[in-house]
Amino acid sequence: MLGGGKVTLEKIIELIQGGEKVDVEFKESKTAINKDVYSTVCAFNNRIGGHLILGVNDRKEIIGVDLAQVDALEKDFTTSVNNSQKIYSPLYLSIESFEINHKTVLYVYVPEGKTACRHNGKFYDRSHEGDIDITNNMELVFKLLARKQAESIVDKVYPNFSVEDLDANTIDKARKLASIRNQQHPWLSMGNEELLRSVNLILLDPETKKEGITLAAILLFASQQLILSVLPCHKTDAIFRVVNVDRYDDRDVVLSNLIDSYDRLMEFGKKHLNDLFVLDGIISVSARDHILREIISNTLAHRDYSSRFPARIVITADAITVENSNLAHGYGELELSKFKPFSKNPSISKVFREIGLADELGSGMRNTYKYTMLYSQTEPIFEEGDIFKTIIPLTSAATIKVGGNALETQSGTRNGTQNSEETVIHQLEELIRSNNSITREEISQKLNIGVRSVTRYVKKIPKLSYVGKGKNGHWEFEEWKYKVLRTSS
Repeated sequence: MLGGGKVTLEKIIELIQGGEKVDVEFKESKTAINKDVYSTVCAFNNRIGGHLILGVNDRKEIIGVDLAQVDALEKDFTTSVNNSQKIYSPLYLSIESFEINHKTVLYVYVPEGKTACRHNGKFYDRSHEGDIDITNNMELVFKLLARKQAESIVDKVYPNFSVEDLDANTIDKARKLASIRNQQHPWLSMGNEELLRSVNLILLDPETKKEGITLAAILLFASQQLILSVLPCHKTDAIFRVVNVDRYDDRDVVLSNLIDSYDRLMEFGKKHLNDLFVLDGIISVSARDHILREIISNTLAHRDYSSRFPARIVITADAITVENSNLAHGYGELELSKFKPFSKNPSISKVFREIGLADELGSGMRNTYKYTMLYSQTEPIFEEGDIFKTIIPLTSAATIKVGGNALETQSGTRNGTQNSEETVIHQLEELIRSNNSITREEISQKLNIGVRSVTRYVKKIPKLSYVGKGKNGHWEFEEWKYKVLRTSS
């Protein structure tokens, strides 16, 4: 069976020609089943399923299995995958044979399993590199188990916490945001506890049989202190890196609840990205704001909160790159036309939809694509994996800063980098000439660059020196000394 349908000879040839990938594996198995076949079966079942072809080597050469051994190979395979001592839980798979160029190949489709599969007591997962024994990697095992569970990690119940432990102001903020979308929203007539129950944020703990608020409720509505007490790894790192490419020009480490995090991250993005004039048909729209809304809400709502990997939103001269821990169902670049969305954290997503931070499931990718094309005239990139990556290409117009003490930044060409550096040095010199007691830290804040970058650029200003030490010192140009000497003589 091929994804639920009958496989054809043409499809087998197409799979072979395409080579091995995350869901395709070749094994020679000419006279006997390779020992590592069963680790592949286990890995396919634990990931997204896959196509196993026997009688083909890893160079895509059809060597064929021994015709006299076909029956024995089929019997050996089906017996083994049905043996709970070898594969647990047992799998009921069938083998089909095909003749290609007078050689016989055997084909097996392994579906994605609903529970975690083990081979000889070991957990295997699948990546582009092949089968991976993850047994001793507790974080990867936990990710595997989490993917197979119907219950999300954010539905974990904390019986020792109640609604009173949440921030009432944040709940009220959510209520007001919901009323903006719907003036008759049912939350307006609900108390805080009733509101949380309406979106499944108060549940029964299956172990203690006691009710409590969920992790989702804590992430959405709790104080930073409470969030970090139950989830110390909670963090979203926003970075602007255009001039100081070795470190950063600006950074915001966001540890607050998801509703406040959304606002903080939106402001960070608006601070560093220009709102270009864009027409959607005949209507002027803020493509920048639409893009930020989609990537930020996706980052916060669909994160794998069991992972210690911090979410990162990095703005550079040529792209916005978002990295987020993910309970992946596959690997590789996603195609918009073939993408099948599924909810990672339904309870968080539901609240986000109610308060207008997200739309229906699957719309985020479509909207990001649409507005990136309007903003940058280039397609965004979405890469599925244990770390979900989104790349929004940028033109130089997106990050160029005009006016005040802001820096003029370019899109990464050699000449652009030189122009940017010249601009920084010029503005730095003007600051010093207007205030010769200004500190490196103050320059750093005014020009939005790192202190180390200030020191580096200062060295490139001719005939400039610092007299004295620390905050008690001051800047001097050689020409100033000359003027002082002439005046006193």
